[in-house]
Amino acid sequence: MSGHSKWATTKHKKAAIDAKRGKLFAKLIKNIEVAARTGGGDPAGNPTLYDAIQKAKKTSVPNDNIERAVKRGSGAEAGGADWQALTYEGYAPGGVALLIECLTDNKNRAVMEVRTALTRNGGTMADSGSVSYLFNRKGVVLVAKEGRSEDDILEVVLDSGAEEVTDIGESYEIVSEAGDMVAVRTALVDAGIDYDSADQQFLPSVEVPLDLEGAKKMFRVIEALEDCDDVQNVYANGDISDEVLAQLDEED
Repeated sequence: MSGHSKWATTKHKKAAIDAKRGKLFAKLIKNIEVAARTGGGDPAGNPTLYDAIQKAKKTSVPNDNIERAVKRGSGAEAGGADWQALTYEGYAPGGVALLIECLTDNKNRAVMEVRTALTRNGGTMADSGSVSYLFNRKGVVLVAKEGRSEDDILEVVLDSGAEEVTDIGESYEIVSEAGDMVAVRTALVDAGIDYDSADQQFLPSVEVPLDLEGAKKMFRVIEALEDCDDVQNVYANGDISDEVLAQLDEED
């Protein structure tokens, strides 16, 4: 898990690019539409929708856009697309395993975009099932530090099913079983602690150590995939040491 946390720290830094804000907004809106279509338009009775809305708000998506997405997804307003959830598997250079989650209204376009992003950056597509076994579905909640210690957070969430609290820079990452995620974020809210995001993610159970060049190649592939309109999330099992992280930071 330590490798994941280091990778997550760097990924969070690299993801904070204002030039991609419009693309990020579109992905968050898509999540809201799908959540509303799947579980209804009432966030109080639909935890997935509630978390999708919270994440969008934290990322400064305008409230009007959020409300319209809920209405489109729930059918209260016309214009909602028939989004299909797809997961592709692949490899970045150096044997780094990739899980790529997509939401698309055109399966052929999605697979073509994913394959092109991989092959142009030294990666390859993989057969279904050849990579997914290296990852576990987990609940991941991010909480800003705001002067709190890991022990402060752990004390609040331990009885709600949290497995691990990790320092990832400006935030703490709380990992639980996917089914316990709502209980974890509820425990935080009940304790008066705001959280930045709550998502179900794929975390690696086996990791591939990377040197500086390998880390650069992995991020190049991830960034190319995340530039695809149909790609929602990319998960990788590259393990980056503190030394390599420091070298990456120096080059930024």
